[in-house]
Amino acid sequence: MSSVITLKGRGVTKIIKSKVMLSPLAGVTDKIFRKLVRKWAPDSLLFTEMINATSLKKGYGTQKIKQLELEKGPIGVQIFDNRPFAISEAAKLAENSGAFLIDINMGCPVKKISRKGGGSALIKDRLLAIELVKRVSKAVNLPVTVKTRLGWDNKKENIEDFLLNLQDSGATMITIHGRTRKQGFSGSSDWDMIGRIKDLLEIPVIANGDIKSPEDAINCFKKTNADGLMIGRGILGSPWTIGQIDFSIKKLKDFKEPNIEEKLLLIIEHLDELIKEKGDHGLLIARKHISWTCKNFPGAISLRHKLVRAIDADEVKALINKTIESLNTDQKILT
Repeated sequence: MSSVITLKGRGVTKIIKSKVMLSPLAGVTDKIFRKLVRKWAPDSLLFTEMINATSLKKGYGTQKIKQLELEKGPIGVQIFDNRPFAISEAAKLAENSGAFLIDINMGCPVKKISRKGGGSALIKDRLLAIELVKRVSKAVNLPVTVKTRLGWDNKKENIEDFLLNLQDSGATMITIHGRTRKQGFSGSSDWDMIGRIKDLLEIPVIANGDIKSPEDAINCFKKTNADGLMIGRGILGSPWTIGQIDFSIKKLKDFKEPNIEEKLLLIIEHLDELIKEKGDHGLLIARKHISWTCKNFPGAISLRHKLVRAIDADEVKALINKTIESLNTDQKILT
């Protein structure tokens, strides 16, 4: 297995140096969160939040792709829509903003997306899905990739034929979430089926679903022989996970996972960036990240309840600093 992933677009070749990638996550993978992830994963392919192509074409959501070329490391842009012209125009805008590659979402299970013919609905409308890949591949010089699922409501829908057609239409890499649209995030990701698809396709195949730890990653690679892994919900509350898994599969030693104090200080760092970028609304956004991060240490539940009810950033910082002082005091007593 190669140590890198090579993708060829119409006019450029892109090299991905890490086999561990960050999935696009709505309301999570903005540039502030990506900056945190990048601390531990300098070479990984990270993604913007999923972007509505029609909205982007009309001028909405441009902040999601603004100044991508200034970010360290490769950043992919994932777009969704069922309008060929809109999606190809949005892809051009993303390319001009510094995207590393263009990914077309064909797997999102959310009803408000699929009802409008986007996301996982394209698994059913296969002629349109093929047309979208062809249009985008002709519109941009960058590699065009696809993220999808094992089917709409069962695994006997000949998803293999669908993926072969996407490959023939210009997709240079396919990420497969190992569940159907009907499953959503229930049940287990079918890594065995991803492995069979990997054997079938000539382009790189990325496995996605139920990868939350280095152990999961190693097991997934063994079962799928995939070219890479994409981490989604496993990153929530732990932006170091991508780097930790990358360390593990490269058989590097001494990865330093943040201790309790460092995790709490990370909350403050994240909050400060959100306030700077979004003003008071930043605190509201920070609350979900606080809930995900503030866990698995003595007093975490009580602290979390206080933090998500804090009325301003100063109160959040005061609560965290008080907790850190207490932790340090306890540590001195123990030593």
